[in-house]
Amino acid sequence: MKVADLYIRVSTDEQAEKGYSQRNQQDILKRYCEINEIKVRNVIYEDHSAKTFERPEWRKLLINIKSKKLQSELLLFTKWDRFSRNASDAYQMISILRRHGVEPQAIEQPLDLNVPENKMMLAVYLTAPEIENDRRALNVKHGLRQAKKEGRWMGAAPAGYVNKSYENGKKYIAISEPQASILKWAFTEVGKDLYTVAEVWRSARRKGLKIKINTFRDALKNVAYMGKILVPANQYEDTYLADGKHEPIITEALFYRIQEIIYNRQKEPDTRGIQIVSRNTLPLRGFLKCPKCERMLTGSASKGRNGYFHYYHCQSSCGPRFKASEVNLAFVKTIRKYMPKPGMSELYRHVVLDIYSDRNQNINEQKNLLKKIETANNRIAKARTLLLSDDIEAADYRLIKREEELNIVKYEAKIVEVNSMKAEKVDVEEILYRALENLKKLDLLYLEGENDEKRKIIGSIFPEKWTYDGIEHRTGQENLGMELIYLLNNKLEHKKTGVKTSKSDYSGQVPSAGVEPARFPTGV
Repeated sequence: MKVADLYIRVSTDEQAEKGYSQRNQQDILKRYCEINEIKVRNVIYEDHSAKTFERPEWRKLLINIKSKKLQSELLLFTKWDRFSRNASDAYQMISILRRHGVEPQAIEQPLDLNVPENKMMLAVYLTAPEIENDRRALNVKHGLRQAKKEGRWMGAAPAGYVNKSYENGKKYIAISEPQASILKWAFTEVGKDLYTVAEVWRSARRKGLKIKINTFRDALKNVAYMGKILVPANQYEDTYLADGKHEPIITEALFYRIQEIIYNRQKEPDTRGIQIVSRNTLPLRGFLKCPKCERMLTGSASKGRNGYFHYYHCQSSCGPRFKASEVNLAFVKTIRKYMPKPGMSELYRHVVLDIYSDRNQNINEQKNLLKKIETANNRIAKARTLLLSDDIEAADYRLIKREEELNIVKYEAKIVEVNSMKAEKVDVEEILYRALENLKKLDLLYLEGENDEKRKIIGSIFPEKWTYDGIEHRTGQENLGMELIYLLNNKLEHKKTGVKTSKSDYSGQVPSAGVEPARFPTGV
């Protein structure tokens, strides 16, 4: 009497628990063994796909066969698609089984593999399920791509959203609070280019964000947050962005600004943002550059006889090292230059309001953006001409076209933002009043503020890093509004000392219509 093992397979756990396929296969195989007087040694139940032989129960079976622990002569299953849905793997596995004295056989599709002509039928039995799998996978792929083209998010909702279904069964993603608001805040903070991504994530976690840092980094690059869906390329179309049916959490302009910040930080390590430290003794760490090599200065403490002493220093061998107390005191003197002198607040207020009341303040920026769009289109047209004349390869043309089309999208998003800002109604009087009141006591706000508040003040005044030469801070570009106060303060000092000036001396220095008083942070 021959001895056989019965192999029963379904594709999923759900089929194994709720379906009838396993029991049906078992009944058919046992009845076949009874009729043919075959002894059943073992029944193997599998609930994994047959695309490969990397299946838990099959691996155990194969180990037993190779170790000679299994003395069965037959391995029975109902059909060949229960055995495998991959023709090339199946041929190899059949060879291994027969080499160890085990004959695989499908009782509903019996084949004598010793007859050469039967190998042709075996190919049909094995290839048909594989073709069926490939066709099903292709249909699913096409369906997913079409859904994305129509603006639908497919799969689990990203952080800040939740999966929902309409009454007709169609799925969609909706805003999920409070995660969406926290993410919006985090995106905005990254877009300010003041702090590192890791520090923004830690702050967001304290606010209640429930995702890990790697997920947050991925979210910063996920176009879904600006209301778009990424449609992958196929043989007919390149990758492109479709308008999503879901509500965006951030604007397109903010999203592309973040991409530029991330790209610049990867390209230039010194622009990776500011790492917030816990000690209030080193608030300028991350803002100062080395006066010799221009690397970022770090900060640390040295233990002395009477306690710890803090220093700003360069990590390279060039040597600059400054006492933190002296550097911090010099910075307080620096920011006092930007505090309005008595009587100058009203003049500054009038200047800003005059500038803001100019409704054409965004025209220049719009013109520049439109010019950039025209340049990008011209570059695509030039590349197309070079392609037609065989001066460049098709791959180079596609690369240029993809880069410039992305730039055009970014510029168009910026134009939308500029227009929305122009149309937005803001209570400038109230904002300006609060800003001026805070500016009058800027040094106290800085000295009494927590480390995070100090850094907000620093970042709002100086958008770029600067150097300390051991005596004073040599600042680079300043906030335009703070520069205006500085210029007005200087003119007032000249008046007091009897130095003759004219209105034209500083009117030409006043920032143009691009100044926006609403940009002052609320903490300043």
